[in-house]
Amino acid sequence: MKVSLVVASLAGALLFSSVSFAATLYSQDFNVDDSANWTAFPSAGVDYVADYFYDYSAIGVPAAPNGTGTRGLKLTANNSAAVFGGVTVSPNGQSFSGNYKLSFDMWQNYVGPLGPGGSGTTQFSQYGIGTAGTATQWIGATPKDSVTFGTTLDGGSAADFRAYSSAAPTSYASGNAVYVAPAGAINNSAAYYAVYAPQSAPAAQVGLFPGQTGSTDAGETSFTWRRVTIEVAGGFATWSIDGTPLAKIDMSTVTLGGGNILFGHSDTNAGASTDTNRVALNVTLIDNVKVESVEIPEPASAFLCGVASLGFAIFRRRG
Repeated sequence: MKVSLVVASLAGALLFSSVSFAATLYSQDFNVDDSANWTAFPSAGVDYVADYFYDYSAIGVPAAPNGTGTRGLKLTANNSAAVFGGVTVSPNGQSFSGNYKLSFDMWQNYVGPLGPGGSGTTQFSQYGIGTAGTATQWIGATPKDSVTFGTTLDGGSAADFRAYSSAAPTSYASGNAVYVAPAGAINNSAAYYAVYAPQSAPAAQVGLFPGQTGSTDAGETSFTWRRVTIEVAGGFATWSIDGTPLAKIDMSTVTLGGGNILFGHSDTNAGASTDTNRVALNVTLIDNVKVESVEIPEPASAFLCGVASLGFAIFRRRG
């Protein structure tokens, strides 16, 4: 037992000295008006909203789970103009490099009825890393200087889960190996995306907008708060929503313009909603943004973590 205790003690010390850790590099909860510290980059001819101090309880959306209050970033596009267009926004003067993780709460909303959607609801929420923060990265922009990901509001596209980069400025096509779903499927109807169960509009929203009936189709990511992460580590950018990995891009295959982050909202076609509630309801909401550094243990450290776990197991059995 003494030998086991020594092994366990040594292994335990090594374990706690080699565990990955994270330091916060940037955070934004939008509880104070931060408009002066952000810049919007719209595409030509598009009308849009970029509100950095929006009280989303105005449309019956509850507080995001990873912060306090109901203020956040609201993005819309093509509210009146009938163009293929969008907008991206970035915080001024930010740049991140090395191993880091971007995470945030996201709520996607659209004009009902939920499921099929109302007028002009096939729009796209977007977010990414590695931009210079000087030009729009909306889904139709070419070239792109970033790596971005996103999903449609209503699951109304053949490509509901998408990844973009300088190597694929009009998106990586269905079947591409960057997508984690079997066979690279990117339509919300694929079985892999059924983890995103059907959702109904909040009762408070239905009370304000009676047309918000029904429920989303399986695989849609709208009408509930989602925790989105983009982790840049080990030479890859990995995108997940609520812990489910969705895409992984080899960073050696892309060219970045800088180190800033971005959020965006685009229309997927050249049309405009005719619904009177379109500006209120066809939206992307972002809250509780955090960028953290990520420490990746060396292979030897990972081995020692395993030794530590074994040591503790021996100690527990024999003690």
